[in-house]
Amino acid sequence: MRIDILTLFPAMFSGPFGESIVARARANDLLDIRLWNPRDFAVDRHRTVDDTPYGGGTGMVMKLEPLADCLEQVLATGPKVSTVWVTSPQGELLTHQMVLETAQSERLVIVCGHYEGIDERLHALYPTREFSIGDYVLTGGELPAMVLVDAVSRFLPGVLGDLNSALADCFSDGLLKYPQYTRPEEFRGLRVPDVLLSGHHEQIRIWRRKESLRRTLKRRPDLLDQAVLSPEDLRLLEQVRTEEQ
Repeated sequence: MRIDILTLFPAMFSGPFGESIVARARANDLLDIRLWNPRDFAVDRHRTVDDTPYGGGTGMVMKLEPLADCLEQVLATGPKVSTVWVTSPQGELLTHQMVLETAQSERLVIVCGHYEGIDERLHALYPTREFSIGDYVLTGGELPAMVLVDAVSRFLPGVLGDLNSALADCFSDGLLKYPQYTRPEEFRGLRVPDVLLSGHHEQIRIWRRKESLRRTLKRRPDLLDQAVLSPEDLRLLEQVRTEEQ
C-alpha cells in the first residue's frame, strides 16, 4: 500500500515509522510511506501556511493555497484515491470497521490538520473524510495520522506474521478480547485460570467467549448494542449478568 501524508512536521514520523512492525513493513516494500510538507508549496519567502480567520476570533487557520497545491501534486502521482482523509477533532470517530475498509484500498492519503482548522473550502474541492481518534483536542493531526497508518498496516497481507492475529483482535467481532495469560502458572499468589491449563479446547473456547462478553459488559456495554450475538452468546451473557449481580 502507498500512503501519502501531508504534514507541517514530517520529522515527527521518523520515530514511530522507523520502529517495530511499520518499519519492517517498509523494509519489505509492503508499505510505501511518503511525507509531503505544504510549506514547500508556499510562495512567499516566509513559507507561510496559516493566516487569521475571516470574521475574527482567536488562533490561526491553515491556508488553502499551499495545501491545495501540495495535495494536487500528491494526487497526480500514483494510484487514484476516492477519499482524502483529514484529521480533525470534529471528524467521525475512527473505528475498527473504518480501518478494515481502508486496508482494502490500494492507497491512503492523509492531511494532518493544524491550528484552529483548515480552510473549509478544502472539503468542497476534494473528496475528503474527516476522522478523529477521540473527543479531545491535540496540538496537531500527526498523532491521529500515525494511529490510522499503524491500525491499517496490521491488515495488509504479509505485515504480520499471521493475519489471523489481526482478525482475532479486539473489536473484530464487535467485542473486547478475553484476558490473556502466559508463564509462569503462578506469580505472587495469582494463578492462571485452571481451564486454560486443562487442554480441553471446547471448555477453553467457551471460557474465552464468556470472558469476552464479561469484559465488554463491564468496560464498553455500548458495544453490545451493535454486536451480532449468537444464541450461545446470549446464554453466556445472561450467565455473566447473573454472576455480576
